[in-house]
Amino acid sequence: MANVAAFFDIDGTLYRDSLMVEHFKKLIKYDIVDQKAWFEHARDTFMNWDKRQGNYDDYLDDVCELYVKSLLGLDKTCIDFTSDQVIKLKSDRVYKYTRSRIKWHLDNKHIVIFISGSPNFLVEKMAMKYEVTDFLGSDYVFENGVFNGTVIPMWDSKSKNTAIDSFVKKYDIDLTKSFAYGDTNGDINMLRRVGNPIAINPTKELLAHISNDENLVNNTQIIVERKDIVYSLSPNVNIFDV
Repeated sequence: MANVAAFFDIDGTLYRDSLMVEHFKKLIKYDIVDQKAWFEHARDTFMNWDKRQGNYDDYLDDVCELYVKSLLGLDKTCIDFTSDQVIKLKSDRVYKYTRSRIKWHLDNKHIVIFISGSPNFLVEKMAMKYEVTDFLGSDYVFENGVFNGTVIPMWDSKSKNTAIDSFVKKYDIDLTKSFAYGDTNGDINMLRRVGNPIAINPTKELLAHISNDENLVNNTQIIVERKDIVYSLSPNVNIFDV
């Protein structure tokens, strides 16, 4: 009999921010990366998002581009050390709902898989922390122990779709009985592929796509966690432009 799986995005779905951003901050803290680069290239988009005058995705796009440039030429040992610090200090900063769902799936002997746009060296450590079955993140390529600037992404819906195909073959997964958890439009194909899609604190763009998809609008559970309360909403919830 085929297996039931649960596919989890990490940033914004499990972790309450971005692992990549946390790692970038650690690189700056330990003077591995010059903080001048942050202030010159990412401060404005961060401030716009922080004041709710800009888009979080725009901020992350800017940080991601700067992050990759900043890592170029860095030794893997420096990256591993700062990654360990991120997991040690920040890995418990997660949504209670998602953490409880991971435990529920593991208790029920489901295949639990992290699929994340964050760097694979961070995703691997989160996977070990939460004792999940398998994982896949964006692949940062190293040559002779040094990052060469090449990234094979896992943050877009096409890449995550391909990843699911590989995991289905690897673990003999029945997608009609499986679950997926995501928060942005990059997770849309994960949600479409499974019988039990759950959107956690979805972005406006993702919620709009769910509302306009006949299959998703009838099957998707919308979860919003704020402070110490978890809300379960209909995909038909009104979206307000303010």
